[in-house]
Amino acid sequence: MQLKNNKYVLSGDVNPLELVEKYGSPLYVYDAQTIATQYKRLESAFATVPKLRINYACKANTNLNILQLMHSFGAGLDCVSIQEVMLGLRAGVAAADIIFTPSGVSISEYREAVALGVRINIDSISILEQFGQAFPNIPVCIRINPHIMAGGHRKISVGHIDSKFGISIHQMPHVERVVEATGLRIEGIHMHSGSDILDVRVFLEGAEILLNTAKKLPNLDYIDFGSGFKVPYKTGDIETDIEQLGTDLSKRFNEFCTEYGRQLTLMFEPGKFLVSASGYFFVNVNVIKQTLSSVFIGVDSGLNHLIRPMFYDSYHHIVNVTNPDEKTRIYNVVGYICETDTFAVNRIIPEALEGDVHDRAGEIMQRY
Repeated sequence: MQLKNNKYVLSGDVNPLELVEKYGSPLYVYDAQTIATQYKRLESAFATVPKLRINYACKANTNLNILQLMHSFGAGLDCVSIQEVMLGLRAGVAAADIIFTPSGVSISEYREAVALGVRINIDSISILEQFGQAFPNIPVCIRINPHIMAGGHRKISVGHIDSKFGISIHQMPHVERVVEATGLRIEGIHMHSGSDILDVRVFLEGAEILLNTAKKLPNLDYIDFGSGFKVPYKTGDIETDIEQLGTDLSKRFNEFCTEYGRQLTLMFEPGKFLVSASGYFFVNVNVIKQTLSSVFIGVDSGLNHLIRPMFYDSYHHIVNVTNPDEKTRIYNVVGYICETDTFAVNRIIPEALEGDVHDRAGEIMQRY
């Protein structure tokens, strides 16, 4: 969204105030061109890999139009629940292009996924044993825990030794015994150590662990390196150097495939890397509330629509769409839920009036 002649406009010079007037608020709006740019950027970074597969991690945003857009690019889907799988199928994605990567669900949910024909990713030995006994002829992917502490917040660091996600790399002998006993074929190996990882070296460290583990599995078709790329949340913010990662990891992966004896598919499962910069969330100001110490902007939304600031302490940029050229004041922006649903504290914003439209740009986390 850009400020032109003291008015905010979206791509194609679309006036967001007209959208709010037409559709009401709160209102989510997504920029398809931004998503396309990010997708092409990732493809270009790994252009030297003969077989590249991008599976959109749809937990980042399960809007049906976005799922269809990703499908039009040629992306598959990474789904963490049966509900997401069903949405993917409804969007027109082929079952073979969907990988089911849950955590902590029962074998019954895996049975549903098998019935739907999607690919299976397993992150516990217990489920691996049960699955192998029930479906010995269906190939699976194994999610490992690399024991790496990485990520921008403790709640999104998911590859450390105390994480619930994945099978410990030190339990691979147990995995091998299960595979031998059940006759399962391991078609892929997967790792995701966290989100908002800035340092390329962290990805490369995890890649070495994953590749060393892959050497013990002779029948692989693909290796899934997860995602977790750091994205900028504000002007001037830092982000993962995707181009450098592409250069370094592509070289190492191609070397590994030569050692392995055949070309494997390199997979990624980006989520917010693809969609975070595309999203706008427009809300109306319900009330301006002056207290002894603060001035609050109360909007017609809350943590029911955007929980990230409360859950992750995440930053989302806020502007006054209706009156961008007013003098600025310092506000706390809060929601209408009877909990502490604070979107921002001590934020400098052009003076707001009751009825003004504000926008928060950034990733929209939705689960169905």
